[in-house]
Amino acid sequence: MTDSIALKVPIRRPDLSEKRLRRRYAAERRFRLYGLGAIGLAVLMLGILLVSIIGKGYGAFVQTEIAIDIQFDAAAIDPAGTRDPATLANADYAKLVKAALQARFPEASSRQDKRALNELISSGAAQTLRKMVTADPSVIGTSKTVWLTADDNVDMLYKGKMPRDIGQAERQLNDRQIHWFDALAADGRVKKAFNTTFLTAGDSREPEQAGVWGALVGTILTMLTTLAMTLPLGIATAIYLEEFAPKNRWTDLIEVNINNLAAVPSIVFGLLGLAVFLGFFGLPRSAPLVGGMVLALIVLPTIIIAGRSALKAVPPSIREAALGVGASPLQVVVHHVLPLAMPGVLTGTIIGMAHALGETAPLLMIGMVAFIVDIPHGLTDAATVLPVQIYLWADSPERAFVERTSAAIMVLLAVLMAMNAVAVLLRRRFERRW
Repeated sequence: MTDSIALKVPIRRPDLSEKRLRRRYAAERRFRLYGLGAIGLAVLMLGILLVSIIGKGYGAFVQTEIAIDIQFDAAAIDPAGTRDPATLANADYAKLVKAALQARFPEASSRQDKRALNELISSGAAQTLRKMVTADPSVIGTSKTVWLTADDNVDMLYKGKMPRDIGQAERQLNDRQIHWFDALAADGRVKKAFNTTFLTAGDSREPEQAGVWGALVGTILTMLTTLAMTLPLGIATAIYLEEFAPKNRWTDLIEVNINNLAAVPSIVFGLLGLAVFLGFFGLPRSAPLVGGMVLALIVLPTIIIAGRSALKAVPPSIREAALGVGASPLQVVVHHVLPLAMPGVLTGTIIGMAHALGETAPLLMIGMVAFIVDIPHGLTDAATVLPVQIYLWADSPERAFVERTSAAIMVLLAVLMAMNAVAVLLRRRFERRW
């Protein structure tokens, strides 16, 4: 009888809760994949950007040079033989370069050919010879082979960035100039050398003579001015609002205005600097002092907001313990709370300074777009900054300025990474765990 009894085993089916749980896990996995995809896409775009910048800009750190046999003729340099420094500095050294080229290529007899031949060498070659003679007057009356900087068009040709297989009318160099250059190259008189001018000179109309040192010095002076004005004022404001200010409608109004200032377009601060710092106070135009003051207005709200958040993140037990051992409210903040909040304050500071480092519009409003050749030596000297220098070079028609623009961006990124490295070191120095 028992054999005839069929055992009925219930079929277990997943209930609705298990289905929902599986859907949640599947949605979580998809969300993780979306996040990884977004990170991968961002890294890919960043890589493409960096490869594009480096690919276009690394050539600016190498410059073409041409060896020319210069006859340092005493009659042309110092006819009286006095070796007076003023006489040596005012001599016509460009004439020596032209004479050397003419001696190397005597077939260039017409005025047009001579002009084309002289265009192979940079106009800054005369300055190179002037420095040689003033540093060592004994070279007068001798003949030396001197490596001189080539013209920017010759540099582009030697680097392969100027096609040879197009019509002469479409090139910056004609067929005769290319023939002369090839003759020099075949004679071993052409080479590539590290472009020290790019890192040691100021701006120039000629690409082969242009450098970023003036803009870099102006950037450093401007950033130091900004940091000196914003860091103490921002920290003091954050401490007062977070630790000492009474909670009323006036402090609420101040907090709202600080938050709103962080969202104001930077061009507005540029207009404010133009009207107040230049128009009312009469401060010098295109000076790092004014640029730093304008950028300080932009950075200050960011430092205040980050500073308040860092102070708020310090555990209340730290304050209570300090008060319990008899510390005054000011001692609690200065000796205990602020040191623990410094990593957060430094984070906000570096974010604000990085924002200021890339600003261009407010500096254009106060005249830092001017063509500055000399290196600034003080806060009131005329100067420009790297973002403005990049803007000016990007608008130049010469092909050689394209690679110098990318190279200047590389220098700007290097400065930004150096600032971040300093911030990381300071964060580790002040960081505390609880």
